[in-house]
Amino acid sequence: MDLNDRHVVVTGAAGGIGEALARRFHAAGARVVVADLDAAGAEVVAASLGAERAGSALGLGVDVGTEAGNVELIDAAEAAFGPVDLFFANAGVGIGQDLDTTEAIWQTAFDVNVHAHRWAAKHLVPDWVARGEGYFCSTASAAGLLSQIGSAPYSLTKHAAVAFAEWLSITYGDRGVRVSCLCPQGVNTRMLNGGDDRAGNDIAGSVGGDVVRAAGNVLEPAEVAEVVLQAIGDERFLILPHPEVHTYLQRKAADADRWLAGMRKLQARITG
Repeated sequence: MDLNDRHVVVTGAAGGIGEALARRFHAAGARVVVADLDAAGAEVVAASLGAERAGSALGLGVDVGTEAGNVELIDAAEAAFGPVDLFFANAGVGIGQDLDTTEAIWQTAFDVNVHAHRWAAKHLVPDWVARGEGYFCSTASAAGLLSQIGSAPYSLTKHAAVAFAEWLSITYGDRGVRVSCLCPQGVNTRMLNGGDDRAGNDIAGSVGGDVVRAAGNVLEPAEVAEVVLQAIGDERFLILPHPEVHTYLQRKAADADRWLAGMRKLQARITG
């Protein structure tokens, strides 16, 4: 998909990967809705985009961790810029640790990392099928293809996000709906550096962040956004800004027991 003169919605776009995506899509000519739980942050990003091209961006404060929040977002976006061409479900949380993690944190992780994708698709896909065109992108993680040492909720929900994107592509890919799933490894964001406190329990900045740094290069959000734009242009399903993730995935598929043993050794090294 060529994003010039397209209507794009990006969630979790007040900072990090989401902001970088919004800025890159806007630079490619899109009209962009910048959505985030942080309303003020979303409005700041949208204002800076609007200063570059008047009437081309809208900032919205919404909670995509609810179905109502997704409906509110889609309705407001369509009222501003017409039918959505590309919806990028980027918002996510890196919370929770092990089997003792509270039920409330588990629920938040599933609501934001998985159900938000499902709710958005529920209210977008029927119109896209009727139009014969639409694009759904989601941010999962390399943890969704591999695993995440130190956080069961993050690992489970990111696997589920990948699975939902696969299902969506299989089910609607021949009916005009394009699907891509972004699975980065380390990216220099607030989540990686320990600032994700939506549910009051950060993991990414402690064990999780250490694991990510040990596993490979940490990219800047703008670098990820550039890879994403190219992938959307090519309409590729799996977006891997860190090419080594593909190698890890091949090794996991080739010998699961060996891969698990290696992950246990990495866990021991990181956690001491």
